[in-house]
Amino acid sequence: MAVKIRLARHGAKKRPFYRVVVADGRMPRDGRYIELIGRYNPVSNPKVIDLDLEKIDAWIAKGAQPTNAVAHLIDVARSDAPAPEKKQKLSKKAAAKAAADSEE
Repeated sequence: MAVKIRLARHGAKKRPFYRVVVADGRMPRDGRYIELIGRYNPVSNPKVIDLDLEKIDAWIAKGAQPTNAVAHLIDVARSDAPAPEKKQKLSKKAAAKAAADSEE
């Protein structure tokens, strides 16, 4: 049985929050899981990363494989640094307006 540590999506449309769960790799993303080991809320400001690192270490010792996203969250949680913010891209319309304003 391939056990994964992965994110399960919850929340409303366009307002997600995630549970970090240990699940069988064959189960659906939001389906049945073995254990809940943390939460991640990317919408709040600052982003909330709440992980039980002791449980994560225990599951990894048993052979569970974290996904890429969860591995990144674990690294951020271990470093005690705030979650990095993504740079906001300007839309084409806003970029054209900014360019026009700078020319004047």
